[in-house]
Parts: sequence; C-alpha cells; structure tokens
Amino acid sequence: MAPRLKKAKTEPQAEAKLESYVHSRDSFKAVYDRLKEELLADEIMGSPPDFAKEWFSNVLDYNVPGGKLNRGMAVYDTLEALSKKTPGSDQIFKANTLGWCIEWLQAFFLVADDIMDGSITRRGQPCWYKKPEVGLIACNDYILLECCIYRIIKKHFAGHAAYMDIMDLFHEVTYQTSIGQLLDLTTAPIGSVDLSKYTLDNYMGIVTYKTAYYSFYMPVACGMILAGIKNKEAFKVAEKILLDMGQYFQIQDDYLDCYGDPEVIGKIGTDIEDNKCSWLICTALKHADKEQTKVIEANYGKKDKDCVAAIKKLFVELKMEERFKEYEEESYKRLTAAIEEQKLVPQAVFTIFLSKIYQRQK
Repeated sequence: MAPRLKKAKTEPQAEAKLESYVHSRDSFKAVYDRLKEELLADEIMGSPPDFAKEWFSNVLDYNVPGGKLNRGMAVYDTLEALSKKTPGSDQIFKANTLGWCIEWLQAFFLVADDIMDGSITRRGQPCWYKKPEVGLIACNDYILLECCIYRIIKKHFAGHAAYMDIMDLFHEVTYQTSIGQLLDLTTAPIGSVDLSKYTLDNYMGIVTYKTAYYSFYMPVACGMILAGIKNKEAFKVAEKILLDMGQYFQIQDDYLDCYGDPEVIGKIGTDIEDNKCSWLICTALKHADKEQTKVIEANYGKKDKDCVAAIKKLFVELKMEERFKEYEEESYKRLTAAIEEQKLVPQAVFTIFLSKIYQRQK
C-alpha cells in the first residue's frame, strides 16, 4: 500500500506546482540558463580550452537574452491559447525551448545586420562587433549563434513527432529572412541612392520577408505545431494575419527610428543616413512635389547632420507623423476585423501579439 499512498500524495503536489507556473520574463529566462549550460557542456565544446568557452559564453549572454523577448515568449502564449487544458511541464519547457531558439535566430540576424549596416548601438549597448576585443570575430560568432539553434532542437526534439516540421520551419524562415535582407541591401545599398527603387511595393516585399515571417508567423507556427494542429488552412489564416501584423510592426519600427527616444528604444536611429528603404521615405516620395523630391535627392543617405536635419524638416512639411498615426489606426482596425472574422484559430493567439505592439514606444 505504501507506493499507492505515496503516489496519491505526489500527484496533487505536481498539479499544484504546474498550476503555479507563471509565464514571465523570469520563468522564460530560466530556460535560457539551462540551454546555455547544455551548450557549454556539449561534447563538442568539451575539447576547446577554457578561454574559448568563456568567449562562447560571452557571445551568448551579450546577444541572446537582452531584448524584449516577445517573439520567444509568444510560443508558450500560443500553445496555452490553443490548449484545452493547462500544458504539462514538458510542454511548457518545449514551448519555451523553441521560443529561445527564435531568440537565438534573432541574435544571429542582429549581429550580422549590425555589421552590414555599420550600426553603433543595439539594445542600449555597443553592437557586439563594436566591442574593441571583438571586431570581425563577430562574423564567426553569428555563425555560432545560428548553429546553437539546431543543436538545441536536436537535443530536445529529435524523438518528437514534429521534429521534421520544426526543423523545416526554422530552415524555411531563415531562408525567407535572408531573402528579405537581400532585397533590403540591393534596394538601398549604403552609399548609393536610387530613389526609383523606393516604392511602397518594394518596401512591403522587404519587410514581409525580413521581419514579418520570423517575428510574427514563426512563434505562432511553433505553438501551433506543438499543439498538434494539422489543418493547413489554419496555418494559412495565421500566416495572412501575422504577416499583416509584422508589416505594421516594421512600419512602427521605421517611425520610431526617426521619432523615438534613443533612451527608450535602445538604439540611435540611423535609417536616414544609412539610406534605408523605410516606410517614411517611400511615403514621403509618394507625396512630395518636385522641389521636395530634389531635397530628398540632395540629402538622403548622407552621413551629414545637416543632411539628416533637412530630411527631418521635410518630414515635418509632409506631415509624416500624422500620416503614420492614421496608418496605425487603420491597421489596428483592419487586423481586429480579420481576427474576429476567422474561426479556425482562437482569437487570443493574435490579440496577445497585437496588444503588445499597438502604439508601442520601443
């Protein structure tokens, strides 16, 4: 009888522990700590000397956990919204593990992107490559960051029924994001201005592939896969809504690059001097008269404070802040309507995301 009595006592305790789970930055961060320890203890990392392990550890801590973590935490939020009962501890861990894989993917993209853009700060601190002891060693570091993703997935999902679906999703989205970066770099290369390419159609192509897929569709798709959803139409509905949301998010980002407080957004906006094909410049060109277009041609994409000031002055003339706010309200109404009209995916899956980004300041 003793084993039965012991079992009867432990089951309620396990349930109570599960019910006490609170999805927060702290609980999510605890999974990062475990995954980092596993990577440092990996058999391949068993042979390099201590100074190499220390470097690897610093690469991870400096670049992976410092952001808002919205992408990664959304995997569990999605799983919870789709589950008929409270997810078990293993499900919670797996959701947060995939969430961290998305954060690792984000870190890989950002370290590489900062080098290509010549950025100065990221998340309120110097870009990784800007640290004197790092420099272009960062090129190998962003390769390491990407490799971590597949090491983690292999360790924790190799025997999972959805292993191949997960691997396929990460490879597909990485490719989509790389294509978005290619479109961005070739549309608006630093130091070369071709305003004929600065159209809203070209811009939407860039942001859809560079941002929307990995930042919005991917976390929800991960949660849907873990929840066991097989309906392809449900994934298509999610993709359509989330890509629209991702476009809205990136347009917000462009707006904040120009109008946001660097102390709040964690970086110094450089889109104007970096010749970025942003929503602001594409919209400005659409509404500018001949004289205003000449001002853009003479000043955009130049690393000169007077040129930047001239563009910002023109943005005031063209009422770009007001145009953005109008766009934001239209987007919110359109997204809300689309979320309410579809019946294949619980609305909470989308409203959790929308509530976090609507009228954000950073």
